Amino acid sequence: MRYNLFHGEKVKLSVVREEDAEVMVKWGEDSEYLRNVDTEFAYPKTKEEYAEEGKSGSSSVYFRLRTIEDDRLVGFVAIHGIEWNNRAANIAIGIGEASDRNKGYGTDALKLILRYAFHELNLDRVGLDVIDYNKRGIKAYENVGFQLEGKKRSMVYRDGQRYDVILMSILRDEWEEIYSK
Repeated sequence: MRYNLFHGEKVKLSVVREEDAEVMVKWGEDSEYLRNVDTEFAYPKTKEEYAEEGKSGSSSVYFRLRTIEDDRLVGFVAIHGIEWNNRAANIAIGIGEASDRNKGYGTDALKLILRYAFHELNLDRVGLDVIDYNKRGIKAYENVGFQLEGKKRSMVYRDGQRYDVILMSILRDEWEEIYSK
């Protein structure tokens, strides 16, 4: 193997650690973070809920994101809704602290989780949805090869405005073409 499956250039995929919950509770007090990670109403979680969230099952794989440099928790990434018979799944990602955003952690994590999805889980398709006001997220997804599939019109209602949810995906052969060079 020519690479470490769990290490990128800036971040690494890591298991859930007990001390993570305290940090993630703090992230849950940031409405921007909560509103970019999910279309559900923003509501902070307890330490116990964050501890449970990290448990992988037969249809999900969940990692914490830590910096290579100092092993500091900066986010999470998950493959969920795995349909083994169709070799397809969705991903979710979040970078917790505002000061850690726009530093390339998310893009590096996306490359890692896609490599994991395609090489380790042997998936053929990875999809996601993102609220159209999350321009940074959309740009990061496009930068690693995700393509627009469509949208759910007027799906999210926030602060008196309606927003579309953008549907994106990347196929294994598309990913291989980009990253096997």
